[in-house]
Amino acid sequence: MTVRVKIPLHLQRLTKIDGNEVSIEIVGQATQASVFDALEKAYPVLVGTVRDARTGKRRALLRIFACGQDLSHDDPDTPLPEAVASGKEPFMIVGAIAGG
Repeated sequence: MTVRVKIPLHLQRLTKIDGNEVSIEIVGQATQASVFDALEKAYPVLVGTVRDARTGKRRALLRIFACGQDLSHDDPDTPLPEAVASGKEPFMIVGAIAGG
């Protein structure tokens, strides 16, 4: 299945893609982990940027959204919404904004 992934500007520059969205092929069930695996396989320069290369955990200053929901704290193996798995809605990686 093909999943659409929107990535933040700093990762667009790192991968040298044109635009803010890429389509990646997922084998098996669409989960955060499978999306990250496929994204890192397609763009090896992203290894260690979206999730820690050693622990596999999402980086603290990135958030994950899909279908209007914040999935940042969901288990990485939880199935993504059907609209994301079918390519109707994007899986969004968003850079968190800190302030005070």
